[in-house]
Amino acid sequence: MIDLNIVWFFLVGVLFAGYAILDGFDFGVGALHLFTKSDEQRRLMLNSIGPVWDGNEVWLVTGGGALFAAFPEVYATVFSGFYIAFMLLLVALIFRAIAIEFRSKQTMLWWRRMWDISFCASSVVASLLVGTALGNIISGIPLGPDHEFMGSFLGLLRPYPLLVGVTTLALFMMHGAIYALMKTEGQLHDMIRGWINNTIILFIILYAITTMATLTFYPHMVENLKKYPVLFIIPVLNMLAIANIPREIHFGRDFRAFFSSCASIAALLTLFAIGIYPNLVISSPDFANSLNIYNSASTQKTLQTMLIIAIIGMPFVISYTISIYWIFRGKVKLNESSY
Repeated sequence: MIDLNIVWFFLVGVLFAGYAILDGFDFGVGALHLFTKSDEQRRLMLNSIGPVWDGNEVWLVTGGGALFAAFPEVYATVFSGFYIAFMLLLVALIFRAIAIEFRSKQTMLWWRRMWDISFCASSVVASLLVGTALGNIISGIPLGPDHEFMGSFLGLLRPYPLLVGVTTLALFMMHGAIYALMKTEGQLHDMIRGWINNTIILFIILYAITTMATLTFYPHMVENLKKYPVLFIIPVLNMLAIANIPREIHFGRDFRAFFSSCASIAALLTLFAIGIYPNLVISSPDFANSLNIYNSASTQKTLQTMLIIAIIGMPFVISYTISIYWIFRGKVKLNESSY
């Protein structure tokens, strides 16, 4: 018999990993947006993600829907406990979208600067919030016996979750810089190439600090690695993927560098999933109140029915994503329909 709870843990993870990989470079491009020097360069940056940014968010909607269907108690606890954080994330996503759509509607300098700042700030805030949420899942949040969140918004802004948030921002900046490098040419391409090493160094430093903090203060994140040593291949592959990025950049193989960046994000989220398994929301200080894949799941009949729907629906999401990226492949060119 297939354990449907484990299957859905995997599927929800795949959907959110897809969102992190795809919308992650959107956030990274936005965070780097103000480092460009001219209006044309900023338009090129916007148009590098212009055809795909809204489609990338399909993965977030699908992941949220899958979480609601498979683990409704987790959905209820997280969305109520992180309510203010999720509202801030929603505002950031809205203003990012508005900035992309509105920036080039007028030619006034103040108008474009306003939306440039909005685009950059909302991308930074969204990245920090996503990372901080992951940090809180690792460190644990106060849950009562009824699995209700018993903390406050300010209580979520602890040093470790904020460190994970900053590390996530650095990761997305590296990811976005590599994507922008792949999509641009000429002077902007050469300028972005100069950003790559700085973003890689920043991420590696923060990643090393975060790893040491995790091993020191939250050793439960490596218990499954100790229990199943074969899983140690994941951190090894992660380090190889990160190390391969500057190598591919050096040889001018931008797509391979981007693929390595995608692989590193997938590996990091796999490590996150391995670390928290079988839990989905860890309760601290009372670990017994944690939500796991069994005490928070829907009925087996629901999981079975939703799995059939997922098997039918996920190929459409994947096919849509592949087709959009194939249609808009190649370097960015500005024309009358560009942002």
